[in-house]
Amino acid sequence: MPSRPIHQVIAQQPFVCVPIDMSVRAVTQLMQDRRQSAALVTEHGMLTGIFTERDATFRVLAAGLDPDATPVGAVLTHKPQTITEDKPFGHALHLMYDGGFRHVPVVDLSGRPIGLVSARDALALDAEAFGQELVRREEITVIL
Repeated sequence: MPSRPIHQVIAQQPFVCVPIDMSVRAVTQLMQDRRQSAALVTEHGMLTGIFTERDATFRVLAAGLDPDATPVGAVLTHKPQTITEDKPFGHALHLMYDGGFRHVPVVDLSGRPIGLVSARDALALDAEAFGQELVRREEITVIL
């Protein structure tokens, strides 16, 4: 499963992409509505950074900033590690493990965001494999 290409992992998978001047409250509401734990932040269509639930908690709430008055560009993580869609998913997992983060933006060759992979995607692959194993065991039980 780690050899699966990124483009297969992100296919049909929504992601949140917002402009750098959007307020933190608007971004977090969008993240909540779309059930996403991170947003990719762009400036002139190019990836500028990433804003995660942890950023909202530690850089906004814990710092006592007003989420309505604070633009996401003031509290995002600048220049995050990125990956292109042709790389294997295992490479993204390695980047996350090495860097101690849970999200990797997927960009095209010009740096425009096209998706997002997260640690949750690894769990989804494990859950899929687990489901297939349960079906296989059930089929064996019926045969015996």
